[in-house]
Amino acid sequence: MTKLKIAIGLVAVALFAGVVTAHAADYIEGAIAYHRGDYATALPIFRQLADQGNAKAQTSLGIMYTNGQGVTQDYGEAVRWYRKAADQGYARAQYNLGYMYATGQGVAQDYGEAVRWSRKAADQGPADAQYNLGVMYANGLGVPQDYVRAHMWWNLATARGLKRARKARDIVAKEMTPAQIAEANRLAREWKPKGK
Repeated sequence: MTKLKIAIGLVAVALFAGVVTAHAADYIEGAIAYHRGDYATALPIFRQLADQGNAKAQTSLGIMYTNGQGVTQDYGEAVRWYRKAADQGYARAQYNLGYMYATGQGVAQDYGEAVRWSRKAADQGPADAQYNLGVMYANGLGVPQDYVRAHMWWNLATARGLKRARKARDIVAKEMTPAQIAEANRLAREWKPKGK
């Protein structure tokens, strides 16, 4: 490879890195404004990044529409933004989309879809997604009732520090045999997070 090709390649990498860094800086600026309650500043930042395909910004827009923060509350619009980010494999959006299906906000209530999206999120490791998936298994929502799976998911969420998961796991354990608990523990030990 000639020195000119190497130089052009390095310039391209530097320009791409600058764009990624600028997008990250913009998102952080929007997130800071959002957490201050300055939705008028956060909204255009998130919208611009979301329109460019930024999954975090798309999810943030979804949250703003869910809560009516700086926009008129619109569950359908929230679902639209969550789906864009969820389709990119962003766990927080998958979790939120699963919640929307479970509650019937912005979409027809569909526990099967709620489980599907919750599992995609839980498979990546977020404790709150794992907790919710445990709830679905414990109550047979969108899946056959399965205390072993519920215990497993709550075990994983407990290991990530979610106290309510430990409480739920301990309650369901009272309804399980020692063999079922051993199986749930084995499944939790063997579980590995999956990427996007």
